[in-house]
Amino acid sequence: MITSRSAARSVLAILILASGPATAASVSAGRAAAGMCATCHGQNGIAVAPDAPNLAGMSPIYTAAQLKAFKSGARQHQQMSIIAEGLSDEEIADLAAWYAAIEITATPPAE
Repeated sequence: MITSRSAARSVLAILILASGPATAASVSAGRAAAGMCATCHGQNGIAVAPDAPNLAGMSPIYTAAQLKAFKSGARQHQQMSIIAEGLSDEEIADLAAWYAAIEITATPPAE
């Protein structure tokens, strides 16, 4: 008899195996690597260049996907395509972890 608990474990195992080898991202390594990003994206992930997005608090999945898209050429930008081309998958994961770890707050406008 298959229980819901054993079914859930099976699904979890399949998802883990399907996701490929896991790489533990390092926030501290990402912080060190982010120095090259500071000119446009700021020291704390709040952009200083008008055409650069804020990265602080960004989902690590989204950030990694965008860096991989720049690296592969699926997404084009004059500077980012060149920068991302030299990043390893581990560096991408580390950068994504660093920016995700930066806490930000949002205050809606008063009505």
